Amino acid sequence: MNKVELLAPAGSPEALNAAIGEGADAVYLGLKEFNARMRSANFSYPQFEGLLRALHRMGRKVYVTVNTVFQQREADRVYRLLKYLAALGPDGIMVQDFGVVTMAREHFPSLKLFASTQMNVASARGANLLSRQGFSRVVLSRELSLEELREIRANTNLELEVFIHGSLCVSISGLCLFSSYLGGKSANRGMCTQACRRYFTLPDKEEGGYFFSPADLELIEQIPDLVETGIDSFKIEGRMKSAEYVGTVVSAYRMVIDSLDSGEGRIRGAIADAKKILRNDFARPKTKFLLNDFGNEYSQYSIDWLNPKQDGGTGIPLGTLKKVRDKSIRNPTSTGLIEKGVIAPSIGDSIRLHRADDTERLSHKVSVVEKDPKGFWISIPEGFRQGDSVYLIQTKAMTRRYPKVITGEMRGRSPGRDRAPFPRESVRENSLENTRAKKQQAFPGGYYAFVSGIEDLYILQSEKPVKVILPFSMKLVNKLLGSHRQPLPFAFKDIIFSIDPYFPQWKEEELNEGITALLEEGYSTFIVNNLGHFSFFRNEKDITLIAGPWLYSFNVWAWDFLKRCGADYCISPLENNRQNLEKTFNREKNSSFRRSDVFLTIFARPSLFRLSRDLRAFYGLEYFTDNRKETFQLIPHQTESLVLPFEAFSIIDKTPFLKEAGFNRFILDFSSMRLKKSEYRDIMEALSRTLPLPGTSRFNWKNGFYTESDKENS
Repeated sequence: MNKVELLAPAGSPEALNAAIGEGADAVYLGLKEFNARMRSANFSYPQFEGLLRALHRMGRKVYVTVNTVFQQREADRVYRLLKYLAALGPDGIMVQDFGVVTMAREHFPSLKLFASTQMNVASARGANLLSRQGFSRVVLSRELSLEELREIRANTNLELEVFIHGSLCVSISGLCLFSSYLGGKSANRGMCTQACRRYFTLPDKEEGGYFFSPADLELIEQIPDLVETGIDSFKIEGRMKSAEYVGTVVSAYRMVIDSLDSGEGRIRGAIADAKKILRNDFARPKTKFLLNDFGNEYSQYSIDWLNPKQDGGTGIPLGTLKKVRDKSIRNPTSTGLIEKGVIAPSIGDSIRLHRADDTERLSHKVSVVEKDPKGFWISIPEGFRQGDSVYLIQTKAMTRRYPKVITGEMRGRSPGRDRAPFPRESVRENSLENTRAKKQQAFPGGYYAFVSGIEDLYILQSEKPVKVILPFSMKLVNKLLGSHRQPLPFAFKDIIFSIDPYFPQWKEEELNEGITALLEEGYSTFIVNNLGHFSFFRNEKDITLIAGPWLYSFNVWAWDFLKRCGADYCISPLENNRQNLEKTFNREKNSSFRRSDVFLTIFARPSLFRLSRDLRAFYGLEYFTDNRKETFQLIPHQTESLVLPFEAFSIIDKTPFLKEAGFNRFILDFSSMRLKKSEYRDIMEALSRTLPLPGTSRFNWKNGFYTESDKENS
């Protein structure tokens, strides 16, 4: 049987000790910046240097997460971090930003590149493109079935890593904008506030639920099948989890993996014992998620990974706070009263508190327990009040002591030692030859309209855009090319097809058939939103490819990567802001990174969640609101569903300034709505008069990404 790697999270020195103590073959961890768990403890540079030496002596591997997108002004910091890592030699770095790929490949080729799940790779075509770009491994999207994993394994030589346990994202991997939309705390920047765990209510009603709070993944029973499939690495999620959680989960999966060569009876016994161990991980209810689904033939399966009555909490509910005593001279610690329950809390237990209005969640180690006729008074963090929920996430009795990986002399906690141990240094931008001059003429400045279907093209005739964009689907292809086709109000050369950003393995045949048919008919312009899409056009010459907003290009190095993959233009990500956009692209016509290469979306209702099932049919709801009274909409989308803000994003009143700055191609995105003549007229009038649209938002355009500090760690 193939040797498979058990990969554990190390969000703190204590979690690292637990992972190694229970037998993890490798750990993944983040340093102080540019990783997707910025809210976890992470490691100082001296700690990292010490643990790297120690684990290599033990024969264990260390992977470093550099898996967030970076803005243009942060490029020098990314370069210095990569140089530091290349000098030390971790066993791999997990990356999301294509700019990190370009920088590492050009300057630090010794670094082994692993594609983060945030890259949204769910197909063999996507994996093979990464292999050609120098990657060693891909962390596949969580949404794949076992059959899809087998097919990907059969069609790529790249190392494959999959999640086997831990928290799930309800949105398809790498395609969540909800947290960013709520205040710039982007999941793509490691700042996710877990909007999926929130309580939502139905409009004008008191009822509601945790509609998007998923159960936790647990694939302990599927380990033999996954090993047989040929997966190289089994990954446990949990860099924000306690050491006790990490130790518990690693021990269970280690037990099953070690039993695999011992006969079927021994394997069954190990799985049964491991499941008992995992009952003590104090996490959410468990699910196999979509592993047993088969591509698009999923209607017969229930959606067991969502339960609107199950709140977003982790742990065993201890109830709500009945009374609170604030910290005072008489009470040196804030305490709260909880009623007697099945479990009595003890000093040293870990709890998690959730505000009743769902605005904050905080972990806390209990330092005070006082019996009361009505229950127990326990220590709580300051600021929590009556009605807030309390969960037990770990008992002191379950705490184990593990040998320390980082010994005292490795800790390096003296003043200033946490600062980055590398000097200021700047990275020089790459320069690509301008081979795209002829295509510039075919895409003049102006606005481009993205609509949801053929019917909407006729509404656009009143004020024709430069070109139109249609969403690719086989249903649309059949309408366009079928025997009952009808004349269109736009020529072939003026129609662009946008391919959906989620490309799971089961869609390959459909995409290949549809794209081939469109190319043979004479259509030649496509928006690609997934790395796997490029492979459909490798041998095509007279085509134009536009890298879509889901292929995040927040810096020139990312744009360089996409150009080398075959993109002629790019669409700025919806999360982007004006300052970063202007820093990224130049005004000069002879530059490799021209502002004329960029399409800017100036109107859209952006998808905040993109879900792999039709939840509107499952829930029977359409509109819902959060605790800030903002309204959102759940709509079906092909075989998926989208969550959209009720308020559209609009910067159409900024177009004069954008034109003056050198940007000249703009997208009006109506693809999430059925376009009406009156709406189109109002939007076009606002555009012509450069007036702000009432009832719209700016998203991150003005304020940019939220950041706790802009200071460089150097």
